[in-house]
Amino acid sequence: MVLALTVCGIVVALVVVGLFLFGLRRRLIQRSGGTFDCSLRWDVPEKPDGGGKGWSYGVARYNGDRIEWYRVFSYAFRPRRVLERAQIEVSGRRLPEGEEELALLSDAVVLACTHRGIRLELAMSEDALTGFLAWLEAAPPGQRVNVA
Repeated sequence: MVLALTVCGIVVALVVVGLFLFGLRRRLIQRSGGTFDCSLRWDVPEKPDGGGKGWSYGVARYNGDRIEWYRVFSYAFRPRRVLERAQIEVSGRRLPEGEEELALLSDAVVLACTHRGIRLELAMSEDALTGFLAWLEAAPPGQRVNVA
């Protein structure tokens, strides 16, 4: 009986520590400001299905001329993807379709982009989209910006 209680106590303590580390990591990522919730679908085929597959929920952070994207459900302190402003080409926007509505946040808008020849989609709130497009258009003089 004592062994079972000890094991249960250790499991509960590990779960609490794990949740604390998730929260601490997110707090450290957001500490410098300029963050927004952003789902990402990388290497999207020409004709994506409406199944909602391939989306990863994350947090994006502005860092100079780059956007650093972090997975929410990860312990890594390094960004999973880094998008450079000069390399991002926006090709369109749309509302989530089919099962995507279940995979994304309720107020999400999907932005179709290309980064270094790789097709990707970003899903974010309307407010975050406005800020993202303003950030893209605010490129320093001499940089090309492609926003559809």
